[in-house]
Amino acid sequence: MIHRRPYTAVAFLAPALALYLAIIVYPLTQGLFLSVTDSKVGNAGNFVGAANYVALVGDDDVMRALAITVAYALVVVIVQNTIGLSLARALFTRPRIRQLGSTLILVPTLMSAVMAAFVWNSLFAPDGAINSLLRSLGLSTLTRVWLGDPSTALWAIALVNIWMFSGYSAAVFLAGYMNLPTELLDASSVDGASGWRRFASVEWPLLAPATTVAVTLSLIGSLKIFELPLVMTNGGPAGSTTTLTMLIFAKIFGGQGSFAYGATIAVLLLAVVVLFAGVTQSLLRRREERI
Repeated sequence: MIHRRPYTAVAFLAPALALYLAIIVYPLTQGLFLSVTDSKVGNAGNFVGAANYVALVGDDDVMRALAITVAYALVVVIVQNTIGLSLARALFTRPRIRQLGSTLILVPTLMSAVMAAFVWNSLFAPDGAINSLLRSLGLSTLTRVWLGDPSTALWAIALVNIWMFSGYSAAVFLAGYMNLPTELLDASSVDGASGWRRFASVEWPLLAPATTVAVTLSLIGSLKIFELPLVMTNGGPAGSTTTLTMLIFAKIFGGQGSFAYGATIAVLLLAVVVLFAGVTQSLLRRREERI
């Protein structure tokens, strides 16, 4: 009989554990340490306790960036997953185009965010394709300087985010659809349920696990959005697209060189992501259990 020894398990776990400590734990602890110092560029900094966190609460720029980040995430999560679910259902009910369609909807997700930002910048330009299309349709009053107007810039960026990742959400929902019990779907058809009734009564409840995954992933991704606002607007106009990640970048690399304060905002962002993701998962998991 072969006896398993504890150090065998440790030997298998050691590489993964070392990688986790180096990539996750060490940077996190360094960030937490920096947030309680007054470190700047070229300065190791002195311990200042909770001074940075006290300043954070009274910082209007941080509170505004927090509000912008949360609003952006809520819009993206709702619209992206609604579109993704619609695409998934359309593909599930059309087996002939399912394989081709599931490939095509993922094409935008394969683009880098920087490349997508440059493409959409040209589309949103004052003389770009979007305004030209509106003019050709006789809707000149709807034309805008989309990325130069504080009332539209954030939502223009959100549109790009939704365009890029709705296919990813659709893939998650489609995987959920493919795992639905066929006997329940057949029974609902026999009972005369179709269209919206079948979706609301049978499909949507059974898609609860896929909904949990899709919503959680889109929420985390949208709260951490960085590349799109950086390339498309650089946080403007008038700070209307300055998210928490943009503010962190500005504090550390934007000429202010405040490593400590940037790390403090990063800790705030981490807390926001953990809080929102945790609450969302808890609510959606409870829904799964009820179903």
